[in-house]
Amino acid sequence: MSAKAADPAGPPPFARLGLPVLTVQALRREGLTDPLPIQDAAIPDALAGRDILGRAPTGSGKTLAFGLPMLARLAGRPAIPRAPRGLVLTPTRELALQIERALEPFALGLRLAAAVGGMPTARQAEKLQRGVDLLIATPGRLTDLVEQGAAVLDSVRVTAIDEADHMADFGFLPQVRQLLDATPGDGQRLLFSATLDDESVHDLVRRYLRDPVTHSVAPEPAAAVAIHHLLYVEPADKPAVLARIAAREGRTLLFVRTQYGAEKLTRRLREQGIAVAALHGGRAQNRRLRTLAAFADGGVSALVATDIAARGIHVDAVSLVVHADPPADPKDYVHRAGRTARAGASGTVVTVVTPDQRAEVTALARAAGVDVVTHTVRPDDRTLQQLTGARAPAGAPSAPPEPAARDRDRPRRGSGRGHRAAAPPPARRPHRRRAK
Repeated sequence: MSAKAADPAGPPPFARLGLPVLTVQALRREGLTDPLPIQDAAIPDALAGRDILGRAPTGSGKTLAFGLPMLARLAGRPAIPRAPRGLVLTPTRELALQIERALEPFALGLRLAAAVGGMPTARQAEKLQRGVDLLIATPGRLTDLVEQGAAVLDSVRVTAIDEADHMADFGFLPQVRQLLDATPGDGQRLLFSATLDDESVHDLVRRYLRDPVTHSVAPEPAAAVAIHHLLYVEPADKPAVLARIAAREGRTLLFVRTQYGAEKLTRRLREQGIAVAALHGGRAQNRRLRTLAAFADGGVSALVATDIAARGIHVDAVSLVVHADPPADPKDYVHRAGRTARAGASGTVVTVVTPDQRAEVTALARAAGVDVVTHTVRPDDRTLQQLTGARAPAGAPSAPPEPAARDRDRPRRGSGRGHRAAAPPPARRPHRRRAK
């Protein structure tokens, strides 16, 4: 849906925002003809070189809102070895890689690269040495590359900080400030966040944005666009309720609090014939990418994820988000729920609540600013089927879409850097008896 009514006799809607003709043509090839509200509001100011403070939920189209103007402003000049001219800082590896994929069709000769943990540093340094126009990076890995001399930031003309509130939640802002201090002080800064109530984010705005224009496209919280339900269940019924929900048709995203819980629930669901995979910070990056790809292309219909993935999952047509474990705080609720009802589509969010959790979850939903409807359900209730599409699992064990995990479940907060999978123990040599 277009933010403005299109005039059939006038230029295409994206062209009216000031984007280059070749970019508009590339958008059309991708099936994008009408800008979303945040794009309609932010792109003209970004093209004009203004600093921007944007509040926009995930799924609202903000990647193109900052990415298209950045690419347009960087066009026409050769890439410089080790010195990107555009920089996007993101809190998670998945988000960085998805931004790279989202912008690649519109690069039009510009060189894009991602610098994230969990992937070989040497390979990323080689790309930088060949020259990168726009670098999409997590703070920890980029700090490593700068300290090694593989990247210098004194040629950066425009910087975008995506999901600044999540940067604050993860303790990344000291690194973000260090990186921004290394860029030219007169460069353009574009800061986007789902919420702007964090004092650390306000400090970032005061320190680095010059006379920013503010664009806000949705009332807080963004999660309010979905329909929210609390499902009261008895503890003994919870496993069967989750299994029936996960067996539904359509993409289903189930959130749990711990990596162990993600692996345990995934294993139980597979034993009942459900095509499901787990996603959490303890898995190697290549496995996480394969898992997301399988979820996006329908290889698995259900994904069990921890909160570290809540900001990094950008998959269209997730029709149901399930809080298998209640989130820890209102922000986590908002970010989890933001995986559905994206870009104007409809979606449903359900929280599975046992009796001992009722008061906690009710207060949390109120703090998140969402209106919830409560239901008491059993595994075979018609209400459960009507709300979620729940159905009986196939029953036959489902083969995992990838080899069993060998990764150590040890996420590291605050660094943004990847960690290596634990090596298997060395093989024992056979015992030989010594001849007498």
